[in-house]
Amino acid sequence: MKLLFISLGCDKNRVDTEFMLGMLRDDGIEMTDDEYEADIIVINSCCFINDAKEESINTILEMAEHKKDANLKALIVTGCLAQRYQDEIKKEIPEVDAILGTNSYEDIVNAVHQTLEGKFYENYHTLEDLPSVKTKRTVTTGGHFAYLKIAEGCNKHCTYCIIPSIRGNYRSVPMEDLLAQAKDLVEGGVKELILVAQETTLYGVDLYGEKSLHKLLDELNKIPGLFWIRIMYCYPEEIYEELLESMIQNEKVCHYLDMPIQHSSDAILKRMGRKTSHDDLVRIVTHVRERIPDITLRTTLICGFPGETQEMHEELMEFIDEMEFDRLGAFTYSPEEGTPAATFEDQIDEEQKTLWQQEVMELQEEIIFDKNEEMKGRKLYAFIEGKVADENAYIGRTYRDAPDIDGYIFINTDEELMTGDIVKVEVTGAYEYDLIGEICQ
Repeated sequence: MKLLFISLGCDKNRVDTEFMLGMLRDDGIEMTDDEYEADIIVINSCCFINDAKEESINTILEMAEHKKDANLKALIVTGCLAQRYQDEIKKEIPEVDAILGTNSYEDIVNAVHQTLEGKFYENYHTLEDLPSVKTKRTVTTGGHFAYLKIAEGCNKHCTYCIIPSIRGNYRSVPMEDLLAQAKDLVEGGVKELILVAQETTLYGVDLYGEKSLHKLLDELNKIPGLFWIRIMYCYPEEIYEELLESMIQNEKVCHYLDMPIQHSSDAILKRMGRKTSHDDLVRIVTHVRERIPDITLRTTLICGFPGETQEMHEELMEFIDEMEFDRLGAFTYSPEEGTPAATFEDQIDEEQKTLWQQEVMELQEEIIFDKNEEMKGRKLYAFIEGKVADENAYIGRTYRDAPDIDGYIFINTDEELMTGDIVKVEVTGAYEYDLIGEICQ
């Protein structure tokens, strides 16, 4: 049997995919990247925003159509779309042979065997526990970095977000399981661990009665062979002193924080169900920078949330200009079925959303170019991510850049380097979002 696995959506979904690949590998199933060779196709779906939902639906429909003409014996759908629209999938896409919810991926091997016997299979575990999977993951990121999902679900219930309904409430992964997983990954060649969850800053509250991310960092920092630890998805109001102190004391923890704030207008933040105000955000950003002067702060924003006015947008632009985030992504608001915000009457038209988003990103481009110019002369370590075609240059990533979402440093050298190598570079130039550098001692 040959199996094609299509993984869609976020890095947290990727971790689920890697666990499923590990279980399928241990069951002796051969993998292929050719849909025409595949006897089985598994799609790990996403439906966080409308674009992701459309991509998942189109992929399922494409593979369902492929099944009619190819030697495909089983089509299996897992993940968020499967959890949320299980009835619709069964009704509208009869070519699908098995459906697994977000908390049921540990049943993937059973689902494969059942479908190959001609049986329809579905399983939706409750969203209260965590899947009990002890298998070693099959890393799909190239081998030198990997994501470590430290918790599942979310308790925040922001008015625009469906995550609690499809992933459940916040459940931390026990620390001993995370440390065992981390050691396995490092032994397999991983040099950078990227900590992810719907929210990382609340790690441990449900298990240990207190925020324990700093304790997890302390333990991860002890793992031999690990070079970097990066933290993503830190809600600003939950950042706490012990976490900042741990980032300062543990040399492997990157001075990098991903801090999604979504907006800066008090009126919009309140409608979003967020727990911060404009003044809170200014205070938190200022404090983090005072404690860790070389911190790289990334954030994400939503443009065109229901009820947003031109005045609120201008307030956001002033905030961005004042805060000068090192990394920033802006997205247009996407009304999601089943969320309170989708029922708000004062929706913004798509043209206005896009205009505001463009203005935000144009401002950020100016900010980051100036910041990159200031980087000239700095000496940093960089991971090699690949080679520039037909040039004596490589693509690298410093502590300031998370994979796939941030920038790169282009390194000019005659040396022969490999992806995953770590080199020390001096910054010599800057583009809008990227740096130029040379290897140094």
